[in-house]
Amino acid sequence: MQIHQVASPIKNLIDAGMNMRKALELLQSMDTELLPVIDNGEISGIITMHMVMKHILLNREWEHTTVKELASKNYLIVDPFTPIEKIIYRGEKYIILAKDGNAAGVVHLNDTFVKMYEKMAEVNGELEGIIESMHDGIGVADGEGRIVRLNKSYERITGLNKEEAGLGKLLTEVEKEGVISQSVALQVLKKKQPVTISQRIKTGIEILATGIPVLNAEGKITRVIVNFRDLSELNRLREEINKSKNLSARYHVELETLRAQLRRTNLSVKSPEMSRVFELSNLIASVDTTVLITGESGVGKEVIARYIHNMSHRSNGPFIQINCGAIPDNLLESELFGYEGGAFTGASKDGKPGLFEVANNGTIFLDEIAEMPLNLQVKLLCALQNHEICRIGSTKPIKLDVRIIAATNKNIEILMKQGRFREDLFYRLNVVPVKIPPLRERIEDILPLSIEFLTKFNEKYSRKKRFDLNVVQALENYSWPGNIRQLENLIESLVITTQEDLIKPQHIANYLKIPTGSQDVEREDIIINDIIPLKSALSIVEKELVKRALKIHGTTRKAASVLGVGHSSIIRKVEKYKLAQELVKYHPRKIDDKVE
Repeated sequence: MQIHQVASPIKNLIDAGMNMRKALELLQSMDTELLPVIDNGEISGIITMHMVMKHILLNREWEHTTVKELASKNYLIVDPFTPIEKIIYRGEKYIILAKDGNAAGVVHLNDTFVKMYEKMAEVNGELEGIIESMHDGIGVADGEGRIVRLNKSYERITGLNKEEAGLGKLLTEVEKEGVISQSVALQVLKKKQPVTISQRIKTGIEILATGIPVLNAEGKITRVIVNFRDLSELNRLREEINKSKNLSARYHVELETLRAQLRRTNLSVKSPEMSRVFELSNLIASVDTTVLITGESGVGKEVIARYIHNMSHRSNGPFIQINCGAIPDNLLESELFGYEGGAFTGASKDGKPGLFEVANNGTIFLDEIAEMPLNLQVKLLCALQNHEICRIGSTKPIKLDVRIIAATNKNIEILMKQGRFREDLFYRLNVVPVKIPPLRERIEDILPLSIEFLTKFNEKYSRKKRFDLNVVQALENYSWPGNIRQLENLIESLVITTQEDLIKPQHIANYLKIPTGSQDVEREDIIINDIIPLKSALSIVEKELVKRALKIHGTTRKAASVLGVGHSSIIRKVEKYKLAQELVKYHPRKIDDKVE
């Protein structure tokens, strides 16, 4: 892998003579964490938002400091096509990509990046093993039509080694040399769509080749993946071509269906926590196992339930949702299981099917399952075990094919100890538990969710609202006891009630009851009254910085990020300086975050 594939593009350069105030304004306006420094037309260092913020906290006369004085020299300038493995362990903290003297990108080689690269290298190794072990021949061509990869099965099928097959050559040359009758990859590059053809190899072998394009974000073909199968018999060749055409058409339909399903779920996920939730949801969507979704109120349990349904083979069937806590106990049984005519006073003479029957061949979502009364828990358990239900007033069982997804914001294990929830039902529902973390534990999702809601309500109310940068910081600093539902309601209210198009910190101050930026936090200067040992002074400054970071940002993860240290380091310093009360004092809802 080459360094340009993971680099962040450089939006601007920052002059070495610029003072800190202008540097801070530039970094904020560019919405970036770091920029290369240029001095007399040449790159001379790196400046980061963290460096600037740390300098501001430690120095009263920070405005007069120039970028040159603060810039880091711990950088390396490399060609954009340099392999990552050649530079990742050299020791430089920042990598600047430059070609012909022009900076094109930048990479921060922190612990997270190194771990990510090592994980990718591990995955690439596994992928290498999978490709080489495949029975079908696999070839890869780049966007210029050059063969860049052939697996062992291709050599076995064609009788050519990789050098004879033209590895590293342009496919136009391979065709001219008569190695193959025609190239499927060149046709894919020309037509910009999947292509299936029959090829004759110079060894006399006839094969079926299917080429699939791989597109980048701009829609340009970067790779063509080709699958090769042996077609030595003419009849088999004809059948396989027809099957391949049908298969390509089906893939197209399935891809469009999948895209439509993803659009319907309308997801905005950036955090690793929620990415893991959706990875798990993708896995369990393909099977009919019962799922129990847990999480605080407003975290999006219904969204996950619908996502699992939409990604399953039941997506064309009904999705029936019922809130077990919103329907009176005496009506819930008839709503779920239905009733026969005349089963009770006031019942319709024709009877009524229950929601389980309505959900047949689909999914029923039992929200707030912990509110279900004990007598109905028994009947639900029977439905789960026997895949059948009985209407009220009937003894005739009705066979059903229904997937059950349940959800709750309660701790069911505590309810079981209190005798308010059946243990056997819990274990029957909890086959695959899906726990959705609260919004305060996935700060990375706040910005994309906010933008999604802002776009949604701008369209709904024909407005053109946009966020001030400090508003985003305030939203990320808040604890969100009502989770995503509270965030959505707040943004809808802001779109409706804000008179200006730009939503500013003062517009949300009354809603969130929190400071709207670091400028709202009282500054506490460090005053030196006497000479003390340097080690003691460093401890005092360290304690003060950690304290202020907790006060402004409210979580140990955010504090670790702005101070440029690992999360475990912040946890140790919080314990060392007994600063846990800072979370309680300034952000009472984030008390659990101190042990995250």
